[in-house]
Amino acid sequence: MEATGTDEVEKIKSKFMSAWHNMKYSWVLKTKTYFSRNSPVFLLGKCYHFKTEGEYRALHSFQSSSAGISTEISGNVEEFRKDFISRIWLTYREEFPQIQGSALTTDCGWGCTLRTGQMLLAQGLMLHFLGRAWVWPEALDMESCDSESWTSSTVRKLTASFEASLTAERDPKVLARPPARRDWDVTERRNEVYHRKIISWFGDSPLAAFGLHQLIEYGKKSGKMAGDWYGPAVVAHILRKAVEEARDPELQGVTVYVAQDCTVYSSDVIDRQCSFVDSGKAGSKAVIILVPVRLGGERTNTDYLEFVKGILSLEYCVGIIGGKPKQSYYFAGFQDDSLIYMDPHYCQSFVDVSIKDFPLESFHCPSPKKMSFKKMDPSCTIGFYCRTVQDFEKASEEITKMLKSSSKEKYPLFTFVKGHSRDYDFASSPLHEEKDLFSEDEKKRLKRFSTEEFVLL
Repeated sequence: MEATGTDEVEKIKSKFMSAWHNMKYSWVLKTKTYFSRNSPVFLLGKCYHFKTEGEYRALHSFQSSSAGISTEISGNVEEFRKDFISRIWLTYREEFPQIQGSALTTDCGWGCTLRTGQMLLAQGLMLHFLGRAWVWPEALDMESCDSESWTSSTVRKLTASFEASLTAERDPKVLARPPARRDWDVTERRNEVYHRKIISWFGDSPLAAFGLHQLIEYGKKSGKMAGDWYGPAVVAHILRKAVEEARDPELQGVTVYVAQDCTVYSSDVIDRQCSFVDSGKAGSKAVIILVPVRLGGERTNTDYLEFVKGILSLEYCVGIIGGKPKQSYYFAGFQDDSLIYMDPHYCQSFVDVSIKDFPLESFHCPSPKKMSFKKMDPSCTIGFYCRTVQDFEKASEEITKMLKSSSKEKYPLFTFVKGHSRDYDFASSPLHEEKDLFSEDEKKRLKRFSTEEFVLL
């Protein structure tokens, strides 16, 4: 009886917190971000120039159904908007299927680093299946802002959520119907199939390969539970395990490598790329390389700014996850000394990605935001994608040059070393089978990262 009573208290507590987080993270924010017409803007390796009179002004709204950007269009502004909106945006969600072992049906307040990690992986998969030149054909067709005031809208949403939570009415909410389809050619149709498939892999259901539910299961192996805070390094290892365990045939040609102690061992990466696929059939895999680093000690060292900008200038870069204390963001570009990012701290309704033609709008961010580099927290994870072994060798050579030129008298952020990690008396090759999802060496590193990194909300 006592245990049952405790369970009921936990359920009521979880429902109350869900309603509170729904209010806290559901404001329709209207903020302004300014882009200079005199400086180029880089977005994951692509460069844009805003050749307008005065400043380029972007009006932002986190409302999932809004275009959010109102500006005088000229030069490459339109192309930038289309490119930015085409990136996959993953945010807090509410009222998704309950996470096993908990009473949680939302990740508001604790899941932001998992969400930014998902965005990092999603960009890698987009490069793999769609290529960097792809843009969503309907990116500029997103509806304009709702004229309703954010106060009344949020209060009604809070009231409805709270009432539903207390009465256990957990029917999944599906967002607005997608816009009418236009006539597509064969290539566009094929691209849209992969566009939807990639998003579905990140759906908020227990069956989604890279959904929150699965990532939390892998996180349990490193001592993390649903509702805990996750750091960028821990998330990198969780993503690697999620890709290794994915069973979809489409994902057998992709692997993830996580750098050990700020060192990328080239032979380990190449072994992963040349490992066996499809039940023993030899083949080559594309690799997404994740490098957990620190951009300084207690504070971010501005000497690393040029290197970070250099990484974001590469087309095979898949972004950087990190942010500032108590928050994690997905960084995808820069202008001058400010980084451009997507913010996961917005609570949206659950979308069932298993249904045909599920709405796509809430998975694309209409509003770029900027943050000064010096305001970043030092802990972050950098990611880049290499389709072939030759691509990796070229990338490692190029990044090594960048590291040397940016490090000057200080140590580089990370290094590329020839050979295997075992050649340097570190952990055994990550290709060896493990009885547990994480080796003992990995668990020690993850525990260290967990205590050293900033607290995330």
